[in-house]
Amino acid sequence: MTAVIAESPYQQKIPRTGWWAGNFRLVNLSGKLLGAHVAHAALILLWAGSMTLFELSRFIPTKPMYEQGLIILPHLATLGFGVGAGGQITSVYPYFVIAVLHIIPSVILAAGGIYHSLLGPEVLEDNPTWAGFFGYDWKDIDKMTTILGIHLVLLGLGAWLLVAKAMFWGGLFDPWVAGGGDVRVINHPTLNPATIFGYLFGAHGAEGMAAVNNLEDVVGGHIWVGLLCIGGGLFHILTQPFAWARRVLIYSGEAYLSYSIGAVAYMGFLAAYFISVNNTVYPEVFYGPLGTLTSQVPTEKLPTAIGIISSRGWLATFHFVLAGLFLAGHIWHAIRARGDAAGFDFKRGDVVRSARDAQTGNLSTPINSSDFTLNFLKNLPIYRAGLSPLTRGLEIGMAHGYWLIGPFVKLGPFRDSSSANLAGLIAAASLIVIATVCLSLYGSVTFERRLETVPRPTFAETIPNVPTSLQTVDGWSQFASGFLIGGIGGTIFAYLLLNNLDLFRQLG
Repeated sequence: MTAVIAESPYQQKIPRTGWWAGNFRLVNLSGKLLGAHVAHAALILLWAGSMTLFELSRFIPTKPMYEQGLIILPHLATLGFGVGAGGQITSVYPYFVIAVLHIIPSVILAAGGIYHSLLGPEVLEDNPTWAGFFGYDWKDIDKMTTILGIHLVLLGLGAWLLVAKAMFWGGLFDPWVAGGGDVRVINHPTLNPATIFGYLFGAHGAEGMAAVNNLEDVVGGHIWVGLLCIGGGLFHILTQPFAWARRVLIYSGEAYLSYSIGAVAYMGFLAAYFISVNNTVYPEVFYGPLGTLTSQVPTEKLPTAIGIISSRGWLATFHFVLAGLFLAGHIWHAIRARGDAAGFDFKRGDVVRSARDAQTGNLSTPINSSDFTLNFLKNLPIYRAGLSPLTRGLEIGMAHGYWLIGPFVKLGPFRDSSSANLAGLIAAASLIVIATVCLSLYGSVTFERRLETVPRPTFAETIPNVPTSLQTVDGWSQFASGFLIGGIGGTIFAYLLLNNLDLFRQLG
């Protein structure tokens, strides 16, 4: 692969990174990237099939599954393969067949991966031919949404495969059947949307989706998930992104990678939690005791029980660890994608300098520099576009005056007297006057008239800027005047409300 890339005519499209960058080196070579994806699919199938055979080779039917370090066989048993009443394994032949059915396709996919990696075109052309259907350009938004839609449709069909297994192809293992559980067909899955989507809002327990305790809801949930995925997939295939999506999202290969592994990280954390607390989808007979990562097993040498990591422990731990790694990868690639979209070249050492001063402890954090925070700040009266200095002062003063009276009324020395409201009004109004004097002093010193004609320097900042109309003596003077008028007015309005609370109660 490296030799082929080194001699590629698309050398300018290959990032100058080492082998450790993996598929990132192929991000702009759609043909090579297809080969890598097909090869990965082959590896996944090969691992699943070979791991199943490995676990079969060391499986002891008389010993609980969860004490044998198994992770594949418990899943197959939960799906109802080769298991009988009480969770007893009645036949391992289905496991052998499933293993072989994974290994054989892995060989075919491996051949396809080798072909596209070494012999196929390095870039897939996007044209009306069959082969051209698989060509794409990362910035072709319509094509990207079509690809997203196809993936969603496939995910929906995958969800419905489980439904078909539960309803038509033998059923699933239900741990709540009398006698320790048994395989049964789910004839009446739950279709009520209130019941299914209630899990998302904690209607069935604090565990959320993991609170599910019957297979009817599990299968019904997969019916709804499949319906939503297929419906959403068809929607994305037939439509183009909305205007807000074009503004918010970044359309590049690395951005799509960050979105994808971010979703995998989320599902990994969710799976780790689900495994830890759910006993319906992950029965104790196959995965071990609920709520713990180990099972207590006595031995001949040690009569007292010792802790052995159960299948539940292995699965929960590795899902959590791998989800953390994927989350770190999501953050890394998201930063690179956003930086590249902003015109920064990390290879040249370009950096984004924040307007915040580290010496004063004013550092950029996910709280004060997030998109939500910045958009919130932009809509505050001091930053909002289109307002005059006087209007800004009035709005800010009214808000301060309205709220300032409360602490003086409830916490002041006259709080237990009949004059509490009046004392609060006087105190709040006095504070507004003092604040106005401070604002005027600040404006006189900061925006004093200067004789020099050299303009003030401007700085590119990542935070909202104070409007230039306020950065003059006259503008700031109007702002302070508006603050005084609005503050006194807000204080009087609050005072009138407090004095007439009984009247409002009668009206209510």
